Amino acid sequence: MSSQSTSQRAPWRAKAVVATLAAAMLAGPGIAQAAPQPVPAAGERAAAATITWSLVRASNPTADQQSAYNLITTAMNAAVARYNNLSDLGKTITVRYEPGVPTADGNLNGTIRFGSNRSYMSERTALHEIAHTIGVGTSSGWSSLGGSGTWTGAQATALVRQFDGSSAKISTGGGHFWPYGLNYDNEWSGTAADRHVRIVAAMKNDGL
Repeated sequence: MSSQSTSQRAPWRAKAVVATLAAAMLAGPGIAQAAPQPVPAAGERAAAATITWSLVRASNPTADQQSAYNLITTAMNAAVARYNNLSDLGKTITVRYEPGVPTADGNLNGTIRFGSNRSYMSERTALHEIAHTIGVGTSSGWSSLGGSGTWTGAQATALVRQFDGSSAKISTGGGHFWPYGLNYDNEWSGTAADRHVRIVAAMKNDGL
C-alpha cells in the first residue's frame, strides 16, 4: 500500500473511530444517571420528609424473640405507613424488643422499646410511641405548649375543632394528650388513627 493512499484513508478512519466511540458512550449503561437533574421551579415544594425505622435483632433469635419481631414488624410497618401517608414528618427510628419494659415506650432520640406483653405489639401502640419520638411528652415544645393541661398551639387546636366542634380542645397531662392520643385500646379506630397522625403533625407545626 502506498504512503499516499494511507494518508488519504487516515482521516476517514479517524472519523469512524470518533463516531464509534460517541455511539458507545450514548448507548452505554448509566448515561441517564449522569444527565443533569432539572432545576425545581421557583416556589415548588420540596419533597416531604419521611419516617423510617429499623428493628434491632439478635443474631440467633429465640422463639420468643422471633415471635416478638414478627408482631412488632407488622405493627411498625402499619404505623409508619399511616404517618407517611398522612404527614410529612421525618424521623429515623430504632426499635428494640426488651422484655423487661412493662408496656412500650418512645423517646425523642428516636428509640422505641416494646416489652414482652404481646397486646401492646399493635399499630395503636406503634402510632402512640412514634408520637413520643416526634416530641409528644418528650420535647421542650411540649412543655411550653402543653404544660398548662391544654394544648395552646393554634394549628392543632383548629384541627381538633374541625373534628369535634368549635368548643373542642386538646387536653394534656402525663406526657400524653386526648382526644386522639391513642393512649388505650378502647380509643382505637381507623378514623381515630388518622386524626392522631394529623394532630401530631399539626402539633409539630405549632412548635412541638
